[in-house]
Amino acid sequence: MKILRNYVLKEVGGPFILSLSVLMFIMLVANLIHQADKIIAPGVSLLDILKLFGTWIPYLLRYALPISLLMAILLSFGRISSDNEILAMTASGFSLYRIIYPIIIVGIIFSLFSVILNDRLATAAHFASRVILTRIAASSPVSLIDDGTFIHFDNHIVFVDSVNRNKLKGIKIFETRPDKPPRTIVAREGEFLTVKDNNIIKLKLIDGSSDEPDPDNPNDFYQLKFKTYYITLDLSQTQPAKIQKKPKDMNIEELGAKIANLEKFNVDPIELVIEVHKKVSLAFANLAFVIIALPLAIKTKKGSKLAGFAIGLIIIILYYVLLAAGSAIAARGLVWPALGTELPNIVLIITGLILIVKTVER
Repeated sequence: MKILRNYVLKEVGGPFILSLSVLMFIMLVANLIHQADKIIAPGVSLLDILKLFGTWIPYLLRYALPISLLMAILLSFGRISSDNEILAMTASGFSLYRIIYPIIIVGIIFSLFSVILNDRLATAAHFASRVILTRIAASSPVSLIDDGTFIHFDNHIVFVDSVNRNKLKGIKIFETRPDKPPRTIVAREGEFLTVKDNNIIKLKLIDGSSDEPDPDNPNDFYQLKFKTYYITLDLSQTQPAKIQKKPKDMNIEELGAKIANLEKFNVDPIELVIEVHKKVSLAFANLAFVIIALPLAIKTKKGSKLAGFAIGLIIIILYYVLLAAGSAIAARGLVWPALGTELPNIVLIITGLILIVKTVER
């Protein structure tokens, strides 16, 4: 029995490590590309980038673990089944339940670990990544400019439609001046110029205008059109805003305190309640994927690795569609939040158990 258990675990372990490594690499690279304009900039240290990578790992693991476990089972048990090893084991007197129970235990262990991962490690890592990104922005002033948001400097408020590295489009700058009317500067495009001082951002504005009201008659405006205009933004007086935790940054205890506080003011905290239950739902995706994958993998025919990947992809898509749908109907108050967020786990586990029973009885 011990030999059989070790053999089954070994067969699943190799594909699991490979799947987890490949998936984590893809996710990290995707995150790097997404944040490239912020972290690959002058003044950003390699140490900060490495720390940022470190904070991404726990948060991405909450998604990578169940997916890797699913793919590992589909591939390994698909191979064992296609080589008729399952048939040989059952012919030797081992029931299918004995063959698969070690993997189900692994699914339970992974789920319990993921509860801690999702509640404590992933939330702390997600918040730490936001802190590091803010520090990177402070060390590289160019990163402070973000598209579609108003950025406050000492006496300027800057709005940019789009940012692509050092190129800007759709620029609006509102300048307040002591003892003078405020001035509005609009430019079609612009670019950052290299400045050694990290406390200064220098902008070259192209094809725009500067408007300011007449001090004697505020209803009249002076307008100056320009082809090229230079402006310097002083960051020395700019204080970074205190970073507030988002729901994804909070553990269950913090979310519970926030929920209780909102209820005191008769504010519906349904979104926070759903976030609490999502942490548990995503954790038990490990067990749900194990139970649905085992019978499907055993039924996989010879030479169908591609079919294993296709089945895995379908299960993953189905899971997250059901999670989104369940969360949406829970947010509308149509079902309990726990039921809505656990909907994908319930569907996959019940379906998997039915298929396991049918597989044993065939």
